[in-house]
Amino acid sequence: MIPQYLIDFDLNELPVIDTDIIVIGSGIAGLFTAIKAGKDRRVTVITKKSLMESNTRYAQGGIAAVISEEDSPASHREDTLMAGAGLCSSESVNILVNEGPRGVEDLITLGTAFDLENGELALTKEGAHSHRRILHANGDATGYEIVRALSEQVAGHSNIDIWNDHFVIDLITEDNECLGALVQRPDGQRVFLRGLATILCSGGTGQLYRYTTNPEVATGDGVAMAYRAGAMIRDMEFVQFHPTSLCYPGAPRFLISEAVRGEGAVLRNIHGERFMEKYHELLELAPRDIVARAIVSEMEATKSSIVYLDITHETPETIKHRFPTIYETCIGYGLDMTSDWIPVAPAAHYMMGGVQTDHQGETSVKRLFACGEVSSTGVHGANRLASNSLSEAIVFGRRIVEQVRQLGPLTKSGMNIACRDHRHEPVIQPIVERRLKLQKVMVRQVGLRRSKDGLLKGLEELKRQLPIFGAALHTREQLEFANMLTCALLLAESALAREESRGGHYREDFPERDDVRWRRHILIHREKGMLEEISDDV
Repeated sequence: MIPQYLIDFDLNELPVIDTDIIVIGSGIAGLFTAIKAGKDRRVTVITKKSLMESNTRYAQGGIAAVISEEDSPASHREDTLMAGAGLCSSESVNILVNEGPRGVEDLITLGTAFDLENGELALTKEGAHSHRRILHANGDATGYEIVRALSEQVAGHSNIDIWNDHFVIDLITEDNECLGALVQRPDGQRVFLRGLATILCSGGTGQLYRYTTNPEVATGDGVAMAYRAGAMIRDMEFVQFHPTSLCYPGAPRFLISEAVRGEGAVLRNIHGERFMEKYHELLELAPRDIVARAIVSEMEATKSSIVYLDITHETPETIKHRFPTIYETCIGYGLDMTSDWIPVAPAAHYMMGGVQTDHQGETSVKRLFACGEVSSTGVHGANRLASNSLSEAIVFGRRIVEQVRQLGPLTKSGMNIACRDHRHEPVIQPIVERRLKLQKVMVRQVGLRRSKDGLLKGLEELKRQLPIFGAALHTREQLEFANMLTCALLLAESALAREESRGGHYREDFPERDDVRWRRHILIHREKGMLEEISDDV
């Protein structure tokens, strides 16, 4: 069994720092929530690198919200439910589509400069959206612009303290109530940061996979520490693999935005043949899971490691204006989008599941909240609709702050809490080797295509790493690996239990969707084990 705490400690022997609100993570969820909470509370933002390093920074496509008079919340709701494949929470989706536009207004007020056309907000369309409702910034650098604006607000905020290069090891709980966090400073010193509320905004689990669009920091820390603290974890088997990441020698798995296909780009196999008509009536704009598996099928059929994305029919001026970041990145590797087909392949991109929350963002542990990709609000179901993630972070971030304002003072000090598991054994095998082995297991056995035999084999290999929890962990890399292993086990166990194919989960031995048996969620709790919950999607 995975222990409640990763290290030995005694809070009576550690420095204690008090604050009102603890925000763990510095993507759109963490920064926006900190700004909202900072109006009348003291906030401490903890980020294991810097304010600008998060998944949000790399989000290209944009943020989905109903802005156009030709669009409607009902249409946005229908598109979201369709993508979610029967596992969305109807109420959560209603909240998102109705409160999203106000969230966009907030971002603009806070300094985000979205692109304009003729003096009005420019809107584009992405896969599985029925209307143009995606706002973008600097063409294809939306996430960067949002984080830039919010970081400036946070950095200059008198009520917000920023702890850069700090690592949250674990959440401190007593009687199913979160009292704060055990934090490791850059020099290795550990402190107990105590707060009225703790908000997880720590992002996803992309680094579980060898090939991912996510930055190095996306190691699933929030899900793992919430699981250890006794929070309910939901829908971990649903992983979105982005269909089109750059796949070229010497280049990172750089995201080629959905918006490129939204603007008319087509997919071709290595023989130059357009192939999506064989797989779905929406062609290149089909839901991401369908496009990703179609690409894998085509790569297998042609014995290739890539397919091509072709937008050469557009004028060079249009491409450079609409996709400057992608264009410049590709040019840096000798690829010209205006005349070359771009080699792409799927890569791990987004985690639909996470820490289960209610409609106010609170988890099953009192005073512990989750926002953004780390959370499972019910918005995304089995497959996230493109560009709904940034909207979700804003909408539920606001709701969390409203709920936090209702909290009374802490009645417990936490000072009687200690963990004495006598962990003295050093970590022998280098972490870089352990991490690479885990990533390879996940790609091969728990990736885009899964089967009972493969998942059992993957779980067996992952469980060989369990002794890490009995070792003395000191470095950030060691602690991160423990979190990655926790998330990998949760993901593989959930994938093995779900004997059907739905959204971001595909079983070769159960290729059909089974609404009779599996229109329900898989939940995992550290002490209660695996549970099921019927979906309220209608």
